[in-house]
Order: sequence, then structure tokens, then C-alpha cells
Amino acid sequence: MFVASNQLLWSMIGLLLTMGGTFLESYGITWPWSWSKHGIQTYSLGVSYQIGAVLLVGCLGGKNAGALSQIAYLVMGLTLLPVFSEGGGIGYVKLAHFGYLLGFIPGAWICGFLAFKARPRLETLAFSCVCGLLAVHICGISYLIFSNFFQWQSMENLTLVQAISSYSWSKLPGQLAVICAVTVIAYILRHLMFY
Repeated sequence: MFVASNQLLWSMIGLLLTMGGTFLESYGITWPWSWSKHGIQTYSLGVSYQIGAVLLVGCLGGKNAGALSQIAYLVMGLTLLPVFSEGGGIGYVKLAHFGYLLGFIPGAWICGFLAFKARPRLETLAFSCVCGLLAVHICGISYLIFSNFFQWQSMENLTLVQAISSYSWSKLPGQLAVICAVTVIAYILRHLMFY
């Protein structure tokens, strides 16, 4: 009973974090050795905290809580609630980047599965996050190929290589920076909560 309620709590937290992270842009700061010349300056990483929320719930709640939170997120978005970055609705399935949203489910599950396979150390949590991110991108690229094959409206202006570059390669550096933050946060919280 306790395990099921714990997973339900983490899945609800993951759902809320994913919805909030969708609309929060992530920022980095300049290197500390340049602060004396220019002060502390921020710059956009070009991604939101959404992928961070997906992976964080996997690291903290486990595979089932991670997958359940992302299933709930997709159901909410496809039933006209504006929780996706461009709104919501069933028409979202014809957008080329919908595959990345579908990839949140296996990404969170894989991250949660690997995060609880070993003791919570920085390197094991980072590995689980990278594997989860890889799953998201594999699903997203597969969906781009599928969209290109059926020549959906969202793919008219982009070639397949341009779409992969736009939705995957250009986002990876920012997402890897977010993963670094998620790894540290998950490490601290797992040790504070003694699991």
C-alpha cells in the first residue's frame, strides 16, 4: 500500500513539474573566472526545463511513477488542456515534434529503472538520465521519419535532416546542461530522503 501511494505521489509531482517545466526556459551563467571582468551574466540554453522534469521524476520516483506521470501529461494535452508548449488537442499528433513528447514515457521509465538499479551516486544518476534522454530522442527521430514518410503539414518546410537538426542536435547541449542540474538535485534529494 505504501509503495503504491508513494508512486502515485511521485507521478503527480512529476506531472506538475512537467507542466511547469514546459513553460520555463533554462538559463546558464558565465564561468566564475570571468565574473570579475563582466559580472555574473546569464544566457539562454535554448531549451525548457521540461526534459529535466521528466528525468527528475524518474530519478526520484522510479520507473512506474515516471512513466505514469508522462502518460497523464500526454492524456491531458491531447484532451484540449493547453499543457504542451503550443497548446493542446488531438491535432498535436500530426506535429512533427510530437514523437519527442511520446518519448517522455519510455525516457522516464528507462531513467527510473536505471536510477534504482544501483546506489544513488552521481555517475549512476547521470547515466540513467542520459539513457532516458537518448530514449526520448530515438522516439522523436523515429516519429520525424514517420512524419516525413506521410508528408504531414508540419514537415512541408523542412527536410528530414533539417528537422532532426532542429529538434534533436541543436537541443542536445542545453538538455545535457539541464541533465547535469537534474543529476545533482536527484543525488541530494535521494540522500536526504534515505533511498
